[in-house]
Amino acid sequence: MQERNNYTKIEDFLSDQSFRQWVEYHVDQQKWEEWTLEDSKRAKLVEEARLWLLSMKVTKLTIDELNVEFALEKTWEKINNLENKNTTTQRPVIKLWETKWFKVAAAVIVFGLILNFFSNTPSFLKNELQVYNELVSENMEGLVEQTNNSDKSQIITLSDGSSVLLQPNSKLSYPKAFIGNERKVYLSGEAFFEISKDAKKPFLVFANEIITKVVGTSFRIKAYENQPNVEVVVRTGKVKITPNESVTNSDQEEIILLPNQAMRFVRKDLKFDKITDITTDKKLVLNSNNIEQLSFNFSDTPVSQILKTIEQAYLVEIDFPTEKLKNCHLTTSLNDQPLPEKLKIICKSIGNNTSYEMNGNQIIISSQGCE
Repeated sequence: MQERNNYTKIEDFLSDQSFRQWVEYHVDQQKWEEWTLEDSKRAKLVEEARLWLLSMKVTKLTIDELNVEFALEKTWEKINNLENKNTTTQRPVIKLWETKWFKVAAAVIVFGLILNFFSNTPSFLKNELQVYNELVSENMEGLVEQTNNSDKSQIITLSDGSSVLLQPNSKLSYPKAFIGNERKVYLSGEAFFEISKDAKKPFLVFANEIITKVVGTSFRIKAYENQPNVEVVVRTGKVKITPNESVTNSDQEEIILLPNQAMRFVRKDLKFDKITDITTDKKLVLNSNNIEQLSFNFSDTPVSQILKTIEQAYLVEIDFPTEKLKNCHLTTSLNDQPLPEKLKIICKSIGNNTSYEMNGNQIIISSQGCE
């Protein structure tokens, strides 16, 4: 965000999406309030930009097009008359851009252009954050919101043992404990989910326009508020996707995805595209994360190598007694388990009072070696 230090005009702020989110929805992920208060001159400019933005939140112009056109014609008529008068009398030329009425007219035109820009902005740029906030507000379970403002992914462990790898500039709202017959979480941004199995209690991810329903599987959802598409990519298991109530004029029925399949929702056209083989889609392949590419099938593999694979997949740091585990090997499959379950299986397989502690992206394994 160093770029905003060079903002000198109101237009600079109006074109900054994070600034608009702060003013309109009180979402301050980029710490605009703190940045504003650092400099009194800056605060004045920010306040002017804020008032401009708030003034543009109107549903309809109060002046019809004919009156606007008439006013503009009169303005240009005055300009022509003034120029002719100055030419005839040879009086000192008045610089039009220095006159008060010209500045007012220019401001009106600029205001109109900016208003037109915002009114023609795709609806997903204006309403996405609002959809997320509305969905969260409807939940009565007492949600916890985790926002990733860093440049690295963050691990979130849910009360049912499921794990979520939350990407930068993303946020997830979830209950401290799941109650009722469903497990519901809410995503804005991107995350990779590994869901613990519970056939009696399906897991639902509300990601703005779509609802992803699973029992126990792993998949990635990409639903950033400022991007034209929403994507769901399945790694293991099966997921079901349906549009939520915010997607009007859509008769799309439930979409079922299997491993290595994906769905892309095109916001502009309200269109759902199913991709039966993700390897044929260059964008999906390019955007895949380590956790989607690495294999968790191990055959007589050193424990140290297994732990290194987990570090690469989840971008975590694992501290373990290298010497005590150097002769330990495992044969196991960890493809369809959340991170906590993977660690439990490894520790149980090693035995000899092996255990782990997990604090965010830091994991510590204690062990006396293999049995």
